[in-house]
Order: sequence, then C-alpha cells, then structure tokens
Amino acid sequence: MPVFRADQLARIATGIFVAAGSPRERAELVSEFLVRANLAGQDSHGVIRIVQYVKAIEHGDIKPGAKIEVVRETPTSALVNGNWGFGQVGAKRAMEIAVEKAREHSVSAVCACNLYHVGRLADYTQIALENGMIGIAMANSTKRVAPHGGRESLLSTAPVSFAFPAFEEKPFILDIATSVCAEGKVRVMLHKGEKLSYGYIIDSEGNPSDNPEDLYRGGAILPLGGDLVGYKGFGLALAVEALSGILSGDGCAYEARKKGNGVFFQAINLESFTPVDGFKRQMDGLIRAVKSSKLRPGFEEILMPGELEFRTEQKRLKEGIHVPEKTWEEIRNLADRMNVDMVSLLEHD
Repeated sequence: MPVFRADQLARIATGIFVAAGSPRERAELVSEFLVRANLAGQDSHGVIRIVQYVKAIEHGDIKPGAKIEVVRETPTSALVNGNWGFGQVGAKRAMEIAVEKAREHSVSAVCACNLYHVGRLADYTQIALENGMIGIAMANSTKRVAPHGGRESLLSTAPVSFAFPAFEEKPFILDIATSVCAEGKVRVMLHKGEKLSYGYIIDSEGNPSDNPEDLYRGGAILPLGGDLVGYKGFGLALAVEALSGILSGDGCAYEARKKGNGVFFQAINLESFTPVDGFKRQMDGLIRAVKSSKLRPGFEEILMPGELEFRTEQKRLKEGIHVPEKTWEEIRNLADRMNVDMVSLLEHD
C-alpha cells in the first residue's frame, strides 16, 4: 500500500474538492476532517470518502457552497439546516452553536438536518471538550443494519460519541457505532480484498457471511452485540433514530426519503455543576483506577476509549498513512479526470 504524510493527503483532497466546485475554505475543512480520521486509524471515515463526495457533488447531493441556516432557536436549543452542504461544515457549526449556548445557559441541545455525511463524531464532541465541556453526539443515516432477529436493513449504524476532559490523563473520548461495525469498515475490507470475521454481516438470506460484497448485495450489518446480545445495540440504535432522525426532522433510516445524516449534539458546561479542575482530577482518578485494575489472562493492558486512536495518530504522524491500492487508484483516476496536478500537490513543501 502507498504511504503518505497527513499534509499530502489533505492537499490532494483539497485540490480535488476545489476542482469539483467547493469554496477553498470548506474544501480545506472537509479535507482536514477526513485526514484526521485516517490519523486516528478510522480509515472508514478518511480519504476513502473523497471519490464518494465528488460523485455526490456531481449528482447534486452535495451543494458545496450551501448556506447554513438556524431555522428554530431558543436560548438553550437550535435546529440547524445544512441545506445539503458538506456534512462536516454544517455539523461543526451546529456543535459550535451548542457550545455557545452552553457557555451562557449551562446545557444545550442542537439538532441538524439536511447534512451530507458528517464523518467521525469524535471530531465534534472534541469541540466541546476543548471548551471545557462535556460533548455528546449522535447521528443517523441510511439503512444498513438489521434489527435484532431480523434479516433486512432497516436501521442506520447510528454512531454515538461522548467526550469527557481529564487533567493529566488523556481525555475519555468514546466514538462507536451501535452496530457491530461502521459501513465504512466493510468498504475498507472490500478495497483491501480481504474477508471479514464472521459475526459482522449477514447476506440477503440472513446467513452469516465473511464476504464484504454481500453487504452491498442486499445484506445487512448486525447490531452491536451480534447474535448473542444484539438487542442492546438494537435498542441504542432506536434511541439514536429518535433523537437524530425524528427530533431533527431529518427522517429515519428506513424511510425512502432518507439520505445523509441527521445529528443530535449536546454540550454540558462543567462550570455550572462543579469546579472544572476538580472534575478533571476525578476523571484522572477514574481512568487510573480502570487502567491499573487486574487483567484477565491473555490481556496486556486496559485501553480507555480514545487511547488507541491517540496512539495510532502519533504513530501515523511519524510513519505516514497507508492507503489501500484500490482507494489510491480511485483517487488518482478522479484527480486525472478533474485535471488536478497530483505530482505538485504531493511534492509541495
């Protein structure tokens, strides 16, 4: 697999999005979010999405310069209409509004609708984190997941993210799908030409499958917990559908009209409840207690949510980001078609 620095991939993505008609500032923001996902090891939300986004622009599903509107608002809440611009642009603004409101009124909730793919939810909860707040994010999308016991896709992967600041320890940042995996994980394995482990997806007949192609042939991803306790992930996914799809007005995954992401964001201002440093020190205590607890046989350490992503980021900043051959070929062909000079963008200092 070819290997690239983060700045090289960001320049390539930006160049392609600008060539596709995006304002440069928005192209740079979206590219930054995609590459940030690659750095964290979340390749399913990284540059593999470039080709998808350009196709969406060409088909009119993304309107790169769309105006972001606040269509309903109270002192502690807002409903944001992204008007089918880049999902990252609208979602970032929605979380910024949530932070602004929580700064003044302690707690806020902001929904956003009519957004294309928003990417990794941790990027948004981290905005709250950086402002001394707890961040909560949920999103729904199109159907990819079967209900527990069912065999047809009716729900989205329905990810959730929580971010809690710490004092000396790394912050606790949880970002998970309520399905066994994100759809993009299956796509990455498809691009690598590799098989999945059994327990991730089922085929169109409801049988367990290890072939990524079966998901795109009428199969489905299983809810978090799989066949054993999938009712837990299924229940969480329904809650995400209610908050991100119904409350936002964006619609549920099973509906024919559904496209893109509906989101629900919440920001909680620590100062309104407890001294900030005190909260962070107690988070340190919680993290240390968990990490120092006795291990089961076969385990070397306990990793906190977000810790693996941080380690992966440090490693990839030093060693570069591996891009699957199929993904790179698609990006290169797209750049050629759009007359984007890949060589100069890769060699730019």
